[in-house]
Amino acid sequence: MVRYDALYMAALAFSNTSGATQQDETTNRHVFDQQLGRIPPELNEQAGAGPAHSIASDEVADVVNQQTDLKLVVISNRVAPFDSSKPQTGGLAAALEPVVQRSGGVWVGSSENRGDGTQVPLPLVETGAGFVARLDLPSADHAGYYRGFSNSTLWPALHSLPVRMSVSEDDYECYQRTNSYIAGAINDVRDRDAFWVHDYHLLPLGARLRELGIDRPTGFFLHTPWSDPDMLERVPNHGELMKSALEYDLLGFQTNRDLNNYSACLRTHFGLETKDGVVTTERGETRLKKFPIGIDPKQFADYLAADLSPAEQEKVSSLLQNFEGSKFAIGVDRLDYTKGIDKRVEALNQLLRTDPHSISLLQIAPSSRADVEQYQKYKDGVESAINRVNAEHGTDRWSPIHYKNDSFSQAALARLYRAAHVGVVTPLRDGMNLVAKEYVAAQDPKDPGVLVLSKFAGAAEDFNENEALLVDPNRPEEIAAAISKATHMPLEERVTRWRSMMDKIESYTIHDWAADYVSELDKSRVTVPADQFHHLGLGWTNEAQMPLYQNYATALTAFNEVDPGDAALKESAYADVKSSFEALAAPLMHTQDRLWVLPAPDSFA
Repeated sequence: MVRYDALYMAALAFSNTSGATQQDETTNRHVFDQQLGRIPPELNEQAGAGPAHSIASDEVADVVNQQTDLKLVVISNRVAPFDSSKPQTGGLAAALEPVVQRSGGVWVGSSENRGDGTQVPLPLVETGAGFVARLDLPSADHAGYYRGFSNSTLWPALHSLPVRMSVSEDDYECYQRTNSYIAGAINDVRDRDAFWVHDYHLLPLGARLRELGIDRPTGFFLHTPWSDPDMLERVPNHGELMKSALEYDLLGFQTNRDLNNYSACLRTHFGLETKDGVVTTERGETRLKKFPIGIDPKQFADYLAADLSPAEQEKVSSLLQNFEGSKFAIGVDRLDYTKGIDKRVEALNQLLRTDPHSISLLQIAPSSRADVEQYQKYKDGVESAINRVNAEHGTDRWSPIHYKNDSFSQAALARLYRAAHVGVVTPLRDGMNLVAKEYVAAQDPKDPGVLVLSKFAGAAEDFNENEALLVDPNRPEEIAAAISKATHMPLEERVTRWRSMMDKIESYTIHDWAADYVSELDKSRVTVPADQFHHLGLGWTNEAQMPLYQNYATALTAFNEVDPGDAALKESAYADVKSSFEALAAPLMHTQDRLWVLPAPDSFA
């Protein structure tokens, strides 16, 4: 077999010298000349033969064609139920369950149980062609990891609510140890094609995977907002967390605002600049990109047509009876202080003072993190405010606010959304807020309701002021004015606004979101590893670089076909080889520094 180590050494020499910005060009040429001059005659002959390049091109095509079905590992704090007997919950589960089940992927998350911290084999359970694994996270660290650092420090900080933050160094250590434990479990599937990590609970996970030697493409998607540099500085160890995040190949954000905030944090805290969506560090490159999550509008149409269980049908019918012959608005939120429910209640209070009995509010707010003291206090405050409004404005036969502190299926919510004249989505800050999109998708095209939307929800980047009524969620008077405007809006305007929003929802669904992210993550993958392609010992990261290899191969063939006695023509052909090689090598060195080390030269003999 032909030995290809000389060309590899030329590539390696080029990569080592070209990294020095002040390196003398003459030295670069000398090193390149020296290595290329060591190519044995038999390599020149083989490289000059047409079939050798044809075989390589066939290998490239085969690998590229296989990229559509990544063996993906998805990691999140919780996993989808993967239970056909339970109603589909929408959101992330709707997007990723099919990906996992059809492609042979693995979804890893925490179970409801706690363990002693002993590392055990990943508990894989088959689901379709894929697997789900639920980890019993270490009991000793769980409170600090979940209730502590994740939800009492990071959550309020990312939502720019410093007064809600509590800080503990012990919590941070629990957070890091739990991420290390999860990484150790994932090590069992280290040979999968790519890793997709979700949300703020797992920011350091990419770095922990790298420490274990996992060098497959690894991406992170943040479902929450990202705060500005001043706010982030309040987070203990924020520098270490941001460095951890740069271990990912791809960082996904919901909105341009979040992406720009992250870039500003890199610039402020590390002096790092982002160019064309890429930040370069000693590790390599991390790409930053916006991926606005959507919903499945077709599935929502199916929800409207689906039968409810007798108990849930009675529950929905009973609620709707309260609003017969009158208008009502709907709010659907977890009972979380970021959702602005208290401001919404005050808005209705102000509206009813100026326009009594004009509209009611159905507020559905299942409890969230009920074991966290701040959440319990917020729940108590919201319920007290609702009682005061009902006492001031209600009568024996009419209540302005109907409050439900429990959950509803997506099918039941779809019916309630459709019946509501106004959808009120007014979080103080939110990554996206899919309730806004679900409300729009559930409307009657001939008689749609109106969306009142916080300008600080991610959905406000998708829906402009000509579509939704955008408000400052901190100002109850603005919310009240918008609700009033919505209740009096003419049908023609309601239809125009709704149609525009619905077109956007249908043009970019949650399945498009998942496919776009996975496709972008796939660009971090070396498609031709060195053990399959020995000409250079380098791998490509995406199909777009393939023509660069063909240019180099053509120049090398031409060089070998020149009569050795024609020194001038040989020198000219050599210059073409060198320039095409440099064009090929340069972008390769700027895509994750994926320079592959070949086996010892003797193994190619």
